[in-house]
Amino acid sequence: MRPLIVLHGSWHQPAHFDDVVGRLRQVGVEVTVPDLGGLPVAETTRIVQDLVDEASEPPVVLAHSYGGLTASGLQGISHLIYLAAIVSGPGETAQYWIERATEETGREPESVALTVDEAGLTHLDLSTVRESLYADCTDPVAERAMALLRPEPVTIFDESPEGTAWKDTPTTYIACTEDRAIVPDVFAHYAARCETTVTWRSGHSPYLSRPVELATLVRERL
Repeated sequence: MRPLIVLHGSWHQPAHFDDVVGRLRQVGVEVTVPDLGGLPVAETTRIVQDLVDEASEPPVVLAHSYGGLTASGLQGISHLIYLAAIVSGPGETAQYWIERATEETGREPESVALTVDEAGLTHLDLSTVRESLYADCTDPVAERAMALLRPEPVTIFDESPEGTAWKDTPTTYIACTEDRAIVPDVFAHYAARCETTVTWRSGHSPYLSRPVELATLVRERL
């Protein structure tokens, strides 16, 4: 099996993927989960590209949510799995997709409620995050996930990837029909850029609500 690199999304961290990563390691998968919190996309791409270049063979990359921006700038990987992730190209920022969804639907898309502090850091509103991110998770799982959340710089909305790995890399898009997170109205555009689309009836975080199915799908692509 090829090695696997897991890229977490904004406000999250590697520990959010402990369940899925643990299952994969139990069956012999070499898994790396870099901590990319608070860093600009150019830097996260450099960090992950170094991991790709050091791997024993071209790895599979599993990118969740905002982690898709980093994934799209990588080279030399064997397969890209976008898990409810943003599939962008240069210049296509999170704000770009919010504005595009607004134009196409005539309404502002649903998103995760947040506040911005004086230091320019965004904080998720914990009173709404249970429903928006972890609605289909058990209470203990959701509570642990919320406790692990951390702030991110507001500049994340103006970042875009350095490349378009999805154009020349085998790709799978996992679309979540119950997703209530950032810009769900444009997920069809993301999926259209990938070779294969798998549709799950789940919320934004199936690595928590459907860890067995996700681990199985990942193994099939290693």
